[in-house]
Amino acid sequence: MHVRPLDGIRVLDLTNVLAGPYCSYQLMLLGAEVVKIERPGQGDLARSLGPDPALNRDGIGASFLAQNAGKKSLELDLKDPADQACFETLLGGADVLLENFRAGVLARMGYDTDRLGRINERLVYCSISGFGHTGPMSDAPAYDQIVQGLTGMMSITGTPDTAPQRVGFPICDTTGGLMAALAISAALLHRERTGQGSRLDVSMLEVSLSAMGWAVSNYLVSGVPPRPLGDQNATAAPSGTFHTLDGPLNIAANQQRQFETLCHLVGSPELVTDPRFSEREQRKTHRAELNAALDAALSTKPAAAWESELNAAGVPAARVLTVPQALEQPQLDHRRFVAELEHPGRAGEPLRVVGSGVLFDGEAFAPLTSPPLLGEHNHERQRLARRWASEAAEEAAAS
Repeated sequence: MHVRPLDGIRVLDLTNVLAGPYCSYQLMLLGAEVVKIERPGQGDLARSLGPDPALNRDGIGASFLAQNAGKKSLELDLKDPADQACFETLLGGADVLLENFRAGVLARMGYDTDRLGRINERLVYCSISGFGHTGPMSDAPAYDQIVQGLTGMMSITGTPDTAPQRVGFPICDTTGGLMAALAISAALLHRERTGQGSRLDVSMLEVSLSAMGWAVSNYLVSGVPPRPLGDQNATAAPSGTFHTLDGPLNIAANQQRQFETLCHLVGSPELVTDPRFSEREQRKTHRAELNAALDAALSTKPAAAWESELNAAGVPAARVLTVPQALEQPQLDHRRFVAELEHPGRAGEPLRVVGSGVLFDGEAFAPLTSPPLLGEHNHERQRLARRWASEAAEEAAAS
């Protein structure tokens, strides 16, 4: 097994639900030692979330299991003096402190930026919140759907008749977590070069707008606001979802050559010379008529047959899969994307979790341990705190 790039990095994780735990999950996959600090008797709210009521009652809901493998769990009450002392020892030895409280909550608990710096001047302190810790919205509560609405994302999701619609998964939480992991990695490199810690303030609102790419830049640069187009790609035609004999098929014939090849393969060469479709901008203007003609031609064969034929000819095409179908693709198995662990609450059953999608020198990093039960590592708290403090002192002396 390769040495992972963040081996030896110690992350103190105060986060719960999704954005923060997803961030620390990515850091864990890269080798960091992540210790979750959870409220005694309650823990991460995600422990009670998921489609299986029995798992939720046991404090290992599917939402928790999804992004907490490979971590340790300590129950600490930060209002209790003994637990505070343990927390501060851990804090002194940590490389990263991660939290996703609302702005100002950690400071009101007695740990503002200045105090954190006095405890550990090399600390990378990262907070993830809906709107950041400054500005007129900094105190406002935020969930993924709230941010989806405020970014304009929902206004362009769906068709002109159905928009606004929510994106089908918590995209603002996950992009916020990814950007936080990227920023933390950069801050650790900065500390390696300068010896200085950093204060990272991640705004899910801003990260999500950044991730929207052309939907935002087309308006900023050209003054053209995006509009909902359902399953169609605004930049080209024919590019979107089409209907075959047995189900939907995505086709992205974004280049002139691809369009011409597509028309010939489906048996409609006349579309190439039709003045409504002969050039890129005309095809976008007459998208509905073009799509109707292609749907009629594609209805003669099943989606899988068209997928194979079109891809072989250089026209990007793929079936529209369900999530269960997507997870069973041989491509994912080849790249070892899904890992199997022992289920923490059901002896003898496997627990399947996803990786990051990145091969590091050819290796797919997977969690080494199952998601922890609440307080599973309480018995290690003093030994863990002493080890972190000792390792941090050695590193500081060496630097």
